[in-house]
Amino acid sequence: MIQVQTLLKVSDNSGGKIVRCLRILKKGGYPSYGKIGDVIVVSVQQIRSKKKITSKVKKSEVLYGVVVKTRSFIKRSAGISFCFDQNSVVLLNKQLKPFATRVLGVVPKELRKNNFSKIISLAAGVI
Repeated sequence: MIQVQTLLKVSDNSGGKIVRCLRILKKGGYPSYGKIGDVIVVSVQQIRSKKKITSKVKKSEVLYGVVVKTRSFIKRSAGISFCFDQNSVVLLNKQLKPFATRVLGVVPKELRKNNFSKIISLAAGVI
């Protein structure tokens, strides 16, 4: 579960490293937490600093992101439950398309029902 002020890792190659959640965007009011597949507003706290690679994002830039991993358990209708070891997001632009050309690590298949199939196709694997 992601709340406001939560620090999250960026799991794509957009150039961000750590972001802070500013707001959770959901229909039906202002929710208290977000889960996998929810769109959130984030602020970039750290960027990956490599001399040869220019980052697509800048520090303290406000962007959208979709939650792809949480430390809380995910329950499926088949009776399976699992969790990840970190909270992470994939950064999005204003049209809710990913900045990155590659998503690092595996992503859950729950992103498909929220119309984020582009992220699933960029990921290394799907759980």
